[in-house]
Amino acid sequence: MATILIAEDDRNMRLLTAARLSDDYKVVTAEDGAVALERVHQGGIDLIVADIMMPNLDGFGLLETIRREGIKTPFLMLTARDSLQDKQHGFELGTDDYITKPFSTDELLWRVKALLRRANISINRKIQIGSVTLDSEKYAVYNDTTYIEFPKKEFDILFKLLSYPGQIFSKEQLLDSIWGTGSDSSEDTVKTHINRVRNRISEFSEFHITTIKGIGYRADIAE
Repeated sequence: MATILIAEDDRNMRLLTAARLSDDYKVVTAEDGAVALERVHQGGIDLIVADIMMPNLDGFGLLETIRREGIKTPFLMLTARDSLQDKQHGFELGTDDYITKPFSTDELLWRVKALLRRANISINRKIQIGSVTLDSEKYAVYNDTTYIEFPKKEFDILFKLLSYPGQIFSKEQLLDSIWGTGSDSSEDTVKTHINRVRNRISEFSEFHITTIKGIGYRADIAE
């Protein structure tokens, strides 16, 4: 189970955020940035959710310090400061996401899940969906009963789409991402590869590729 650090000086907000996340994750808390930094240095933190306006060390200072130290732990700023300048500063320092208060606790959970999923993909180069694994070292998709090896570009398309489930990618975006911007391949090549991918993954019910007519494709995960 992933461990999330919540750095928030407002006790009620800290407890509310912790309560929303604790059903799915182990949660540790800190009442200011200095305590949060100590918790990060102790290790074992998979994601940081931090306010900006905290005593001793604010959220910007916390983020700047850990990024300067080479700590790449995903960071989500959860703050009342909603100016474009604050958001820009946060992203320049290295935050991975930025949510302004008041916020939907459901949206917070979605964003936390997305950040942890991308962090896991980046580190392990694998995607786990239910019992199915996409393994980029083997270019293979498998579960306990089925093992399918893919040609590299077909695997890369599937891995790209499932790294961002629900997000639509145009044929042009997939062409540039998988074949490169200087490629002589056409958008018809993407369509052909998508059809081949669909045939290969037909045995897996956990996900599928949806065509968005006139726009592109997205990967959908079964509920």
